[in-house]
Amino acid sequence: MQVSIENVGSLGRKLTVRLPAQRLEDTIRSRIQEMGRSARLKGFRPGKVPAKVIEQRFGSQIRNEALSEMIGSSFQEAVTQEKLRPAVQPSIATTGRPENGEIEYTATFEVLPEIGKLDVAGLEIVKPVASVTDPDIDQMIETLRLQRRSWHAVDRAAKDGDMVLFEFSAQAEGFRHPESGTDRVGAVLGSGAYSKELEDKLAGHKAGDEFTTHVDFPAAVRTPALAGKSVDVSVKLVRVQEAQLPAVDEAFAASFGVKEGGLGRFREDVRANLERELKGVLMGRLKAGALEKLVEAHPELELPQGMVENEARQLARQAGLQSPDAVAQFLPTARRRVSAGLLIGELARQNDIRLDSRRVSEALATIASTYEEPEQVVELYSRDPQLMGALQNRVIEDQVVEWLADHAKCSEQQLSFNDVMRPGA
Repeated sequence: MQVSIENVGSLGRKLTVRLPAQRLEDTIRSRIQEMGRSARLKGFRPGKVPAKVIEQRFGSQIRNEALSEMIGSSFQEAVTQEKLRPAVQPSIATTGRPENGEIEYTATFEVLPEIGKLDVAGLEIVKPVASVTDPDIDQMIETLRLQRRSWHAVDRAAKDGDMVLFEFSAQAEGFRHPESGTDRVGAVLGSGAYSKELEDKLAGHKAGDEFTTHVDFPAAVRTPALAGKSVDVSVKLVRVQEAQLPAVDEAFAASFGVKEGGLGRFREDVRANLERELKGVLMGRLKAGALEKLVEAHPELELPQGMVENEARQLARQAGLQSPDAVAQFLPTARRRVSAGLLIGELARQNDIRLDSRRVSEALATIASTYEEPEQVVELYSRDPQLMGALQNRVIEDQVVEWLADHAKCSEQQLSFNDVMRPGA
């Protein structure tokens, strides 16, 4: 194999590879013979199909597959030999035809940038710290009770916390909703889920009451036609229901799968779930802050354009967008993500940070525990290289970020559970 390299810009490389044509012909001949022993063609006994017939029927397909595999394997040999680190898949150009006893192809690609020694000692990183307390568990149990509440009709005026079913129509100059008749809507008073102003005006009325009032609807309302509208609203209450919360007892615990251990075990499970969620969010916030500082410290890092464009396309697809303009709007975010990924990889390489298989297993077990049949989730990841690869990447990122926090100027920020899980609430 003969290899020559041409630099195309600072990160671009053009690799020309020449291989003995006989290597390809030998592979093709071997595959034709192998197919002849296994092919089933009408008019021939199994395993007795002549090589000439195989070549006539499948020769083009066999040649293309053999050429593609030879290029793939020889490209890996070439970049290893020349100590190149491709950033993206190469663009291959070849006629595929032998000339002077050789097959020639060119591979054009970008390489990863050479990054010097990374010194993180001067980076100032803030590590958020929080823990789950008994009041946090109590609050979560109340949330679970609300999720399991039942509703019962009452013959009294509505108040906060009640579910009110009402019919209404809205009018303004040149506008009516609906065009005829009324809409029927249910709202929990005090939640603000429909319109806080209208909910406040429903309070104090009972089933059968009718009244007219003026309402300024918010821009975000379940009825799009009313978004941002200032209208007169005619209302008729149909039903008022009050919530009945289930008692926190062993039956309540059993409804969440706790068959033994009663309320004590139930609280332990709630704590474990909250701690798992808190750990993930804390790591996410630490990672975001640490990587932002790391990227800011290396503004001169040259990025392979192909990696940036691929990342931007992936971000656009995740957002349900595919047009060139949509991809372009994600380029700044893509650059930051590619820069962070390259720096993480280099920190891992320079400091011999290796993937911890135990942590991968723990992360997979944590993911699986949120499903009804954890064993099936574990099996799914084990059979899907893409899923497992994404999980492994996340784990090694976590390991590098933890190393970074240990070796940078790291200060702790003490927060409550709610500060972390419900910022701005």
